[in-house]
Amino acid sequence: MDFEVDDSRARVDRDAVWDFLSTQAYWGRWRRREHVEQQIDLAWRVVGAYRKPDGRLLGFARAFSDGVASAYLADVFVIPQARGHGVGKALVQAMIEDGPGRNFRWMLHTDDAHGLYRAYGFAEPDHTYLERPSRQGS
Repeated sequence: MDFEVDDSRARVDRDAVWDFLSTQAYWGRWRRREHVEQQIDLAWRVVGAYRKPDGRLLGFARAFSDGVASAYLADVFVIPQARGHGVGKALVQAMIEDGPGRNFRWMLHTDDAHGLYRAYGFAEPDHTYLERPSRQGS
């Protein structure tokens, strides 16, 4: 599968992102469309994977950050038809290693793809990390 990764917010197919997050993402189906739009608009960075030559969105990731020392990786997904072709790796590589936050402390929550994230240095938190769970639906 031939694809490219791009961090242009303007290129993101918001309908495709909404479709996936509202129907297939176990972590975010509680959100409304306006929530997703706001999260894309206010994200520190977004990265999309696009099929060549037609530009169809194959995967997406967003991050929020203070822009200096830490960032949170969120809403990473690859559409089912594109899985197994390196799209997820390319998204995480572009966001974590190839972008302006390569030296940040990165955080994420996930119930799957632990092997993918471990390859980029993610591990269980140490004794310095505390968290207050969300009070919203998950």
